[in-house]
Amino acid sequence: MLLKLGVDIARLKRPIRRKLDLIDNIFERNGYGEAVISSTYEGDHGANSLHYADLAIDLRRPKKRITITLKDLEKDLKESLGKDFDVILEGNHFHIEYDPKG
Repeated sequence: MLLKLGVDIARLKRPIRRKLDLIDNIFERNGYGEAVISSTYEGDHGANSLHYADLAIDLRRPKKRITITLKDLEKDLKESLGKDFDVILEGNHFHIEYDPKG
């Protein structure tokens, strides 16, 4: 997994940190290469964003489709991460957050 210059993953909480290798493997196995974290807590996010609780990451949207579409990649991420994670394709990035459902 790669980090955009200036991105700090040191503060990420355990639930999301433990999924980084899985996320990277999903990108790789679907032909998108290494995942790139483009944001954690830094940057501008909504006031109640889980980025500020160190429970969310943004991943750069891959430029080149190799094996599956971005929608299929989003579906694979959701299924692999499980119900306690939200995965949203937002324009130029994927937003992934740990948000337990009870």
